[in-house]
Amino acid sequence: MIVNGFAALEQHSKLTPFAYNLETLGPEEVEIKVFYCGLCHSDLSMINNDWGMTQYPFVPGHEIVGEVIATGSAVKNVKVGDKVGLGWQSKSCMSCNQCMDGHHHLCGQGEATIVGRNGGFADKVRSHWSWAIPLPNAIDMSKAGPLLCGGITVFSPIILAGVKPTDTVGVIGIGGLGHLAIKFLKHWGCHVIAFSSNPNKKDHILKMGASKVINSTRPEELESINGKLNFILNTANVKLDWNSYLTALAPKGKFHTVGAVLDPMEISAFSLILGEKTVGGSPIGSPAIIKTMLDFCVRHTIYPEVEEFPMEKVNDAIEHLETGKARFRIVLKN
Repeated sequence: MIVNGFAALEQHSKLTPFAYNLETLGPEEVEIKVFYCGLCHSDLSMINNDWGMTQYPFVPGHEIVGEVIATGSAVKNVKVGDKVGLGWQSKSCMSCNQCMDGHHHLCGQGEATIVGRNGGFADKVRSHWSWAIPLPNAIDMSKAGPLLCGGITVFSPIILAGVKPTDTVGVIGIGGLGHLAIKFLKHWGCHVIAFSSNPNKKDHILKMGASKVINSTRPEELESINGKLNFILNTANVKLDWNSYLTALAPKGKFHTVGAVLDPMEISAFSLILGEKTVGGSPIGSPAIIKTMLDFCVRHTIYPEVEEFPMEKVNDAIEHLETGKARFRIVLKN
């Protein structure tokens, strides 16, 4: 089976057309014809080998929407012709304690869609059947791709933290992840406070569903909400004044990060102890939670704000993202 895609041949290189062979379809694998694929910052990190695990030639793409065109002999739950989505993870062992407990995304033998294998910047891609998530019939496929990585990354913490509709919550960093977090939490019923360092985004952020926007560069604005937030979700990947945000939490409040901050988080023990506050983090979510999220999106018409590029213009799309011009997610169309 020949697949035609776009690959980085070396670190920091532009993507070039790349054809490669796939072996015989495994008994529990499905083959997906790619219709759309989102472009994520994680793709850039892998192209540039920022995490030290990229194998070249490398085909990025892990926010995939398409149609099942072939199935192995032992595939369950999906069939040829089904419209499905495939995100960051493409396989789990289905037998370890984590998988048997419904936490497939924490499987120690799991396989990521673009680690050690080729992803969705191509005409076809494969995965284990459990990670080919059936799409709701009413979903807009052209906008669904980013939900499968960026979307579940910010939806899962809402479940993990037990966020209630009566809660006052905060979102740090209003970009590709943060703008989806605002939409989810607004429709969850929460009073949403957005933290942004860019005052020019304020009106747009309010239109997304935030009740209030705090300029995170102004300490007096941060102090105005001390002790008022039940939950804060950090989507920024830069070092912050963590204790200021912990001070903004109400007693028993939870601070959750999904931003891949590379620097150590300097946190005062008393910032946690005196208010029984907690700090946590998470990756994506299980197949069941992803399906729940997609159903929630269709119910409330929640989609990322996307800009669409044809797949053959992938390098233009990457430059658009790298220069900070994306508002707020990019989708490539085959």
